[in-house]
Amino acid sequence: MALLRILPRSRATSLLKRRQVQLAEAVATVEPILAAVERDGDRALFEYARRFDGFDRKSPRVSPAECAAAAKTLSPAFVKAVRAAAANVREFARFQLPKPGTIEVAPGLKLGYVVRPLETVAAYIPSGRYPLPSTLVMTTQPAQVAGVSNICVTSPRFVPGIFGAAHLLGVTNAFLLGGAHAIAAFAFGTRTVPRADRIVGPGNIYVAAAKKLLAGQVGIDFIAGPTEILIIAGQGNPRWIAADMLAQAEHDTDAAAILLTPDSTLAAEVAAEVELQLETLPTASVARTAIRKNSAILLVDSLEEACELSNRFAPEHLSIPSAKYLKQIQHAGGIFIGGYSPEAAGDYASGPNHVLPTSGAARLRGGLSVTDFVKIITTQQLSPGALRALAPSITTLARAEGLEAHARSVEERLR
Repeated sequence: MALLRILPRSRATSLLKRRQVQLAEAVATVEPILAAVERDGDRALFEYARRFDGFDRKSPRVSPAECAAAAKTLSPAFVKAVRAAAANVREFARFQLPKPGTIEVAPGLKLGYVVRPLETVAAYIPSGRYPLPSTLVMTTQPAQVAGVSNICVTSPRFVPGIFGAAHLLGVTNAFLLGGAHAIAAFAFGTRTVPRADRIVGPGNIYVAAAKKLLAGQVGIDFIAGPTEILIIAGQGNPRWIAADMLAQAEHDTDAAAILLTPDSTLAAEVAAEVELQLETLPTASVARTAIRKNSAILLVDSLEEACELSNRFAPEHLSIPSAKYLKQIQHAGGIFIGGYSPEAAGDYASGPNHVLPTSGAARLRGGLSVTDFVKIITTQQLSPGALRALAPSITTLARAEGLEAHARSVEERLR
């Protein structure tokens, strides 16, 4: 039996049923941690950091000098890659940044908005099984373009690629903290950790649980679950498709890689290629489990049907064969168009953000962007004539709601 299952269209419901992250146990675990950090500040923070992260410093702050020293250990190729990726992420963020403006919707009635950056943000950078300096690029560069004045990064382990990249990109507020206690510290603020307006970036299930509990207390991007990719292909190179599926599967044993195709021959070739590539893949122990547990090829009647099923799944990453199918896609975190647009390009260097919604959250929003680091503040300016013209609508609605003072505040100006 092939490791990668090939299933009929009738199995779509069971295959595409949303895999919910089981947060209940993690929530119960992190609740007392959050309460302790809120109550006791640094004392509780340092205790949890010693227990969970092996913390053995006087302060969790990583100085600019330490980051600069880490940067000196990086290879020229790594430095060049970080700078190239950051340049593209910044350029795309500039393209996304809302432009302030005003519009006169009626004589004397001028409406508009201004764009203001958040003051303090914290970016969580994983450094467990796979340290992710690419996430540092993806989270800090849009914040810089937005004009955030205090950008903090935190990671549980001192990885030169992460803290050295922070130095390369001009991020000076770095912390050696991880887990739920790090999220709590930035949500509440302590003597050594500033309170953040928003916390962004992926993490383990305890980080996700902490963000879930603290949403509202602090702004968050979203609660991320296991990573996923859905590929739609009528034809194609089976080696490329298999490689893309394994690129997602190697992240985590709970990751999912799904191929929708009407071509049974292509399906068989991809399944065989996945097993062949696993033989030489260094991360095969993780990828093989993800392929066996959570992944499959689903045979569909047409690519149009595949697009419909994709919308039901609302995948984090979606690969489509050409731009002509774009108009049929309603829900996806990020869309990769054509055979030369692998998901790995978006993970590292093409420009759009790789911090994307999972577990169906793509039905509600897209990925992290520069707009997560700004506020859109509306403005209104009415001339006497514009207020007089609107007065009947304002006073009628105010009195219908029983708010007499609202109506009078307009009428006083028009006496």
